[in-house]
Amino acid sequence: QVQLVESGGGLVQAGGSLRLSCAASGRTFSTYAMGWFRQAPGKEREFVGGCSRSGGRTSYADSVKGRFTISRDNPKNTVYLQMNSLRPEDTAEYYCAAAKTWPTTTYDYWGQGTQVTVSS
Repeated sequence: QVQLVESGGGLVQAGGSLRLSCAASGRTFSTYAMGWFRQAPGKEREFVGGCSRSGGRTSYADSVKGRFTISRDNPKNTVYLQMNSLRPEDTAEYYCAAAKTWPTTTYDYWGQGTQVTVSS
């Protein structure tokens, strides 16, 4: 089992950048693929992006391609989401999640989330 804790959210102006971090507990972090999701008020949770166990392979939602980048540091048990050129529609609670397989649509463990608010 792995526990996930997100950080780095906050308030930013449109066009700005934020980097989210997700710290994982345990010694098995490198055995999990990782993903980022978001959920805006009144909307369903949506996939933002994911990366393989090594971080060598990534995938992104069309809405964030070219603006967001996922990376991971396995020795530090951390996955990151670099968000550039932020838009008001990126405002949401952001969650990281861990999956036992890659590629996948099934994530097994979830963090509590961190709020990102983009002002216009």
